[in-house]
Amino acid sequence: MYRILIADDEGIMVESLKTIITSSFGDECEIACAKTGRAVVEQAESFRPDIALVDIQMPGLNGIQAIKEVRKFNQNTIFIIISAYDKFHYAQEAINLGVLEYLMKPVNKKKILEVCTKAMQLVDETRKKRSDDLKIREKLEIVVPVIESGYIYNLLLLDEFHTYQSNYQVLLNITQEYAFMVVVEFGDSVENGVLTNAVGASVKANKFYTEFREIAKSFLDCLVGPVMGNRIILLVPYQTGSVEYEERVEILTRMRNMIHRLENRIDCKFRGGIGRVKSWENVKDSYTEALRALREGDSHVVHINDIPIVKDYDGEYPLELENRFLQRAMEPDYAGAMDTANRFFEWMLEHYQEYREDIEIKVLELVMRIEHTAFFKGGVKYGFRYRENYLKEIHGCRDYEELRNWFLEKTAHVCQGMATTKEKESESVVAKARNYIDENYNKDISLDEVSRMVDISPYYFSKLFKQEQGEGFVEYLTRIRMTNARQLLKNQKYSIKEICSMCGYSDPNYFSRIFKRYEGVTPSEFRERLG
Repeated sequence: MYRILIADDEGIMVESLKTIITSSFGDECEIACAKTGRAVVEQAESFRPDIALVDIQMPGLNGIQAIKEVRKFNQNTIFIIISAYDKFHYAQEAINLGVLEYLMKPVNKKKILEVCTKAMQLVDETRKKRSDDLKIREKLEIVVPVIESGYIYNLLLLDEFHTYQSNYQVLLNITQEYAFMVVVEFGDSVENGVLTNAVGASVKANKFYTEFREIAKSFLDCLVGPVMGNRIILLVPYQTGSVEYEERVEILTRMRNMIHRLENRIDCKFRGGIGRVKSWENVKDSYTEALRALREGDSHVVHINDIPIVKDYDGEYPLELENRFLQRAMEPDYAGAMDTANRFFEWMLEHYQEYREDIEIKVLELVMRIEHTAFFKGGVKYGFRYRENYLKEIHGCRDYEELRNWFLEKTAHVCQGMATTKEKESESVVAKARNYIDENYNKDISLDEVSRMVDISPYYFSKLFKQEQGEGFVEYLTRIRMTNARQLLKNQKYSIKEICSMCGYSDPNYFSRIFKRYEGVTPSEFRERLG
C-alpha cells in the first residue's frame, strides 16, 4: 500500500490525477488530497504520505515553501512537483529539496504513471532497507549482549587476553584508551550490610537480566557482563586516565539513580562498588577495587576513593608500567619485558638518581617478585640459598649501567625459564600424542581419544598440537596413514581392501578418495605405476 498525497488548488487537476492513479494502481494506493500549502503540511503530519504530487502555485504557502516545512520533520516523503511555471529558481529550489521530478503542465497520463512507478520503486527500496536494518538491529540485540559478556568474562579470567582484546574493541566500537569497572550486587534484603539469599537472587537474575541491561545502559555508557553469582559487572570505557572530583560525584549520582530505578522495577535490593580508571591492560585492578569498595563500604554505592584505607603512592609512580613489566615477564614476552624494565629503570634515574640504595632495593624487589611468581608457574627453580649473592652483586655494580644490566639479565633469565617451561609442556604433550598416533594409526583413533590419553581437553589439545606440529591432528593422522599406505601398496601380497583396513579405514571407497587427494591417483593406479 502506497500513501499518495495530491496537492493542487484546481479541483479538476486533483480529480484527474486521482483518476489516473486509481485506474492504474487500484487498491495499491491510498490517496489524500489538499488544495493549499498549509493543508500539505498538515496532511504530511497526519497522513504521512510516501509520495506527494504538489503544485507550486497554491493559496497561502506555495508548493516549494510547503515542501520546505515538511522536510523539517519528514525526510522520507518523495515529492513530485507539477507546475505551469517554467522558472529556473523554482527548479533549482526543487533540486535542493531533493524533489524526484519537476513536471510541466499539461502532463499526459503516461508520464504521470512513469513517475509514480519510479517513486513507488524508491518507496519499496526504502522500506526494504528499513526492514533489513530492523532485522540487523534485532540480531544485534541478541549478539551484542553475548559479545559484551564474553569480553568482560575473558578480560577478568584470561591472563593473556590483552593480546587479542582489540578484536572485541573493534566489534563493540570501543575507542577510549581507559576504563573503570562497576560491580553491582543484588539479593532479597540487606542484613548487617550483607545482601541475603545470593543463590536465589542469582537464579532470579536470569529473568530480569534483559531489563537490568536496559536500565544500566540508560544511566552509564557501559558494557554489561554476565551474571556471576549474585553480581553483574559493568565495564565503562573512559577517555582520560583519571577522574576529577566533580566527575566522580557525577558517576556516583548516576549510580545511585540507577540503583533506585532498579529497585523500583525489580524485586531485589541492589548495591554497587566502583573502581578507579585504569588502562586496558590493568583494568582488572579496577574490578578488584570495585569489589573492595562493595565489601568495605556501607552505602548503596561506594567509590574506591571514598574508602579511607585506600592510599595513593607518595608522589608520581608508574604503577601501570610496573604491572606491565610483571605481566610481560610471565607471558613470557621477552621484548616487552625488556622494554618495560628499561623504561622503569629510566624513570627511577630521572626522578631518584641521587638515591642509589632506593633504586637497588626497587630493582631487587622487582626481580624477586617475578622470580617468585615464575617459581609457582614452574618457570624457575628455587632454593632457600639460590639468591645468596644478589645483595653482593647489586652492591658491586660500579655504576647505574651495570645495575641496569644486572636487572635486565635477571629479567631475561625469568622470561627464558617461562618460555622453556611452556615449550617443554607443549613438546611433551605433542610428542606423546605423535608417538601414540604413529603406533596406532591403523586403528580407528579420534581426537577425543588422543586428547584423553594426554589428559588435555580436546579443544586445547587441538590448538596445542597445531601450534607445535604446524598441522592439525586430522592432517597429521592422514599424512601418517598415507605414508604407510604407499609402502604397503608396494607389496603385492596385500589387496587394496586389506591395505585400507591396515591404514585405519573401514570404507575402501573413502580410502581411495583420500589417497587420490594426496597422491593425485587412486591406490590401483599407484600400484599399476609401480609395475
